[in-house]
Amino acid sequence: MSDISAITVNNLVKSVATQEGELTILNGINMDVKQGESVAILGPSGSGKSTLLGLLAALDSPSSGHIVLDGVAIESLNEEKKAALRKQKVSFIFQSFMLVDTLNALENVMLPAELAGISKAKEKAQAMLERVGLSHRLTHFPNQLSGGEQQRVAIARAFICEPKVLFADEPTGNLDAKNSDKVADMLFELNRESDTTLVLVTHDLVLANRCERQLLMDSGVLTESLSCEVSDEQEHVAACPQAEAEAS
Repeated sequence: MSDISAITVNNLVKSVATQEGELTILNGINMDVKQGESVAILGPSGSGKSTLLGLLAALDSPSSGHIVLDGVAIESLNEEKKAALRKQKVSFIFQSFMLVDTLNALENVMLPAELAGISKAKEKAQAMLERVGLSHRLTHFPNQLSGGEQQRVAIARAFICEPKVLFADEPTGNLDAKNSDKVADMLFELNRESDTTLVLVTHDLVLANRCERQLLMDSGVLTESLSCEVSDEQEHVAACPQAEAEAS
């Protein structure tokens, strides 16, 4: 892990207007993530985890505060430049996979490489799918793949452009324990080999404890969290006082 900051956040606030008045989703978030570091963001549903991830990935704009992503101040960019920043530096893995139904596995992985103008996109996509154990599924469409296979396609797609930062929103949330472990193994292996900064949102404390740091989001406030020990009886629920809230 480098001493260089991949993400720096200062006093980040996100508020939205509701019928009952203004609702503050994020309240004064501060964080610093180093290049190549892996960080898990935990917390109860509705605490603001996914909102924060969207802001860090320049998919949304804060009400106030500052985000610097790989040396670039996001608030200084217009939407066109934000899109260019995401294409150059960021990949995102969604809980619902977000594969294109009309494209097969190979085409789904090729897509971001082609959009980024990467040469030999097909060969690189084939190599990535082989890497995640899907060389025999190149021509299969998403509806012909299991949930675990779809998520592995999504991981191959996320890494093909060699992003500086990878954001993952509940990357194992729709998978059973066996597939969750396989996906997590691949995620951290590729993270280490590519020196990609990994920031993930999860309810899975087994997955979170594999990250170098754990942050806890509660009512829009982010704090450093000590990792929890996991009981033998519960693979994905931690045996600690925060477990019930975080697993909800």
